Amino acid sequence: MATIYIDNKPYQANEKQNLLHACLSLGFNIPYFCWHPAMNSVGACRQCAVKEFKDENDKRGKIVMSCMTAVRDGLRISIDDPEVKEFRARVIEWLMTNHPHDCPVCDEGGECHLQDMTVMTGHVYRRFRFRKRTYVNQDLGPFVNHEMNRCIQCYRCVRFYNEYADGRDFGVFACHNHVYFGRHKDGVLESKFSGNLVEVCPTGVFTDKTLKRHYTRKWDLQTAPSICPHCGMGCNTIPGERYGTLRRIRTRYSGQVNGYFICDRGRYGYEFVNSPERIKDPLRRVSGEGAGPGKYAPFEKGTALGAIKDVLNVSRGVMGIGSPRASLEANFALKKLVGAENFFLGIPDADYRILSLVLDIYTKGSARTPTLDEVESSDAILILGEDVSSTAPRLALAIRQAVKRKSFEAAGGMTIPYWDDKAVRIAAGGRRNPLFILSCSHTGLDDMAKERYFAAPDDLARLAFAFASRIDTGAPGPEGMSPDFKDLTARICGALESSKNPLIVCGAGAKNEGLVQGAANLAWALRKQGKSAFLSFVLPGANELGLGIIGGRPVADALKAIGEQKADTVIALENDLYRSLDKKNADTLLSAKFSITLDQISNETTKKSWAVLPAASFAESEGTYVNFEGRAQRFYKVFVQGGGTEESWKWLRDIMLEAGRPEASNWDTLDGILRDMANEIPVLAPITGIAPPETFRIAGMKVPRQPHRYSGRTAMHADKSLLEPKPPEDRDSALSFSMEGYAGVPPPALIQRFWAPGWNSVQALNKFQSEVGGPLRGGDPGKRLFEPGPGASPAYFAQVPPGFQPRKDEWLLLPVYHIFGSEELSMHAPGIASLAPDPYIALSEQDRLQLGKQEGEYMEVGIGETSYSLPVKPVRELPEGIALMPSGLPGLSGIGFPVWIKKPGKGARR
Repeated sequence: MATIYIDNKPYQANEKQNLLHACLSLGFNIPYFCWHPAMNSVGACRQCAVKEFKDENDKRGKIVMSCMTAVRDGLRISIDDPEVKEFRARVIEWLMTNHPHDCPVCDEGGECHLQDMTVMTGHVYRRFRFRKRTYVNQDLGPFVNHEMNRCIQCYRCVRFYNEYADGRDFGVFACHNHVYFGRHKDGVLESKFSGNLVEVCPTGVFTDKTLKRHYTRKWDLQTAPSICPHCGMGCNTIPGERYGTLRRIRTRYSGQVNGYFICDRGRYGYEFVNSPERIKDPLRRVSGEGAGPGKYAPFEKGTALGAIKDVLNVSRGVMGIGSPRASLEANFALKKLVGAENFFLGIPDADYRILSLVLDIYTKGSARTPTLDEVESSDAILILGEDVSSTAPRLALAIRQAVKRKSFEAAGGMTIPYWDDKAVRIAAGGRRNPLFILSCSHTGLDDMAKERYFAAPDDLARLAFAFASRIDTGAPGPEGMSPDFKDLTARICGALESSKNPLIVCGAGAKNEGLVQGAANLAWALRKQGKSAFLSFVLPGANELGLGIIGGRPVADALKAIGEQKADTVIALENDLYRSLDKKNADTLLSAKFSITLDQISNETTKKSWAVLPAASFAESEGTYVNFEGRAQRFYKVFVQGGGTEESWKWLRDIMLEAGRPEASNWDTLDGILRDMANEIPVLAPITGIAPPETFRIAGMKVPRQPHRYSGRTAMHADKSLLEPKPPEDRDSALSFSMEGYAGVPPPALIQRFWAPGWNSVQALNKFQSEVGGPLRGGDPGKRLFEPGPGASPAYFAQVPPGFQPRKDEWLLLPVYHIFGSEELSMHAPGIASLAPDPYIALSEQDRLQLGKQEGEYMEVGIGETSYSLPVKPVRELPEGIALMPSGLPGLSGIGFPVWIKKPGKGARR
């Protein structure tokens, strides 16, 4: 640490940082625009000026840009010197010469960094009286609104989009005072992280187009800390609500998980909460003459509970089907209701086996599963059979940063500070850490890969075993490898062995257990060689790992129980069985005499159920998810939906109480069910400490969900009463549905928005961190449930899978994933749905030619008892004998991947 003097007072600062970073971390207010803690310094805006002095006797000093000045011991500066304050005010003035006077109608108004910095510099009067420069705006797709006239040329947008996220369809055009940031022509932004422009931009150039359709000012949004429900990464978010409608999602910073950024599916998939397909009241299938199939009538909660109690009393057996998108609490409650022997995980059997494997590896293995922050520190990466960009987008973004991290090493050898972004990039000269991708087809990270190899999953698994065997001869390896295999093994193993922090990434995407085992063997072999090897498994569900921890039986056992008539009642928890299972198996489960479904949105399962209970969405409930790394994180309700909607675990609690089951008597609050869960499942013991309990208070007050400037509390209910109603009571958390409460910085798990005096934009986050860019004060939220034991030395998986054998008249059908389209809930968001691809079947070039099909030509594909008419999409690198179909798209749900399918005859047409 260095001692620096700011306005003649000594402070301790990190010598590795620049001066702006250090001053902000110390709590000083220095205006800035172009600098961003995730993208470092370029010195473009000249706004962060301070005065530097040679020594204590220097009275004149010189103006320097703090973002481009290194911290050093004895450095003396002034932030409040009159000359430098005047300089900063003039910088704002020239930036504002072309900025429109449209704050009252600008979507960014009230949370605008430019507004904050203008006030901070004291610039309050416009002298410019000439015509302003104007631009034509672009249509950038369904997510981001474009208003170029508000631009101040800070270059943040293009630096994030092109240099951080590696986008290629966005850029800077023209020069001088006519610089234009956008695409070469109107069109949808191709990057899956384009929505981050909304938060990166310090003005209103890029704003949330989905918010624009139901706009609300920041100070009128009720917010709460939450977790993204659209994949297993566990990104932290801040949803905002007004008038019972979810209006937007913003990033909630977590230094260990998502940092400053989230993907577009996580940001814009929220609109499923507002879908007209939402189930708002308990429903019961109507029977009798003239009722017709799929006819339902609402009934009261008390009546519903009584009817379900009667069903449970007469049932031959009750089975519970869990869900990877339901919370820990809901899955636990269902397991308690039906009994451990009657609880089934509700995922395909292939996924069940992989999930069981992953849990076993996490529990007994020697390789640490990394946080996303640790992923960025990796210096050699191998991805096995997973298109991470589609199944775990935020992990893919972290891998991009890890590959580019080589530039820091190059710059360090030239004594260039890592924060000098442009100099670091020039010094790196394009050098990168090695990324190897082994997959069936192309992936979204191919542009970063040093080498790609395409093969069937079984062959990729054999390669993984071969890598492990080469690194540690004690590990089992395949025999009879081809020379190409041996050469590839030598190249990849050489890179992994020469690294310090190698990362192995695998997942459930290829539906192959051998790949998971091979990945584990390889990571363990690297650990035995003294490497700090990381092992990361991608799981699709928001709480898939948590579901595995709760534990249950495979669906195959449930089907057997139905066939043997051991059960006649099925309770499905937030799980559309026609997406999770193939149609035949889903039909079998729902053929039970009584089928009860708890879910949020109408789907094929709810339409065939005897009774449907409306489950609260992530924005209307409180609970716990366990993410891909085994981190348990709490999410909180943003608003109360009203009507008959209830949190799933509370529905199950009430059913148990109605049936006279004493186990649920302690579940009057979330803390009660958390205690029981922690006591019964040892690995979940830490979950009671991941967030403050409901009884937590600061100065006797709860933490308010509403900002202190929240308005219209009487007006919004004026159609019902002129009196302001009593706000809902939250008995499950230390948050209140009010603007009254503790106004300071709450504990990290309860941070419901980022705001500080003088900082209304997202840049207020600086005031919540122990050091800018570092962890939140009090530590990042959540707790890891798995850590390798000291001296752990697991036995290698011994069974090397056989190689892939193509069949003459069949293809092995595997899933391919799309960030927009493959996830269930987000497809109810109009913007997401508009970008989802149409169904297709992907074939290798050899298979396409053998069939005599042209690209786009339709062919009949039979899967089980269902026939699909799909256009052909040739994929040059796809191995012969394998076909791909999109997973989860409407019309393609319920396919039990992997599955062998018959090849149609040559020339067969639609």
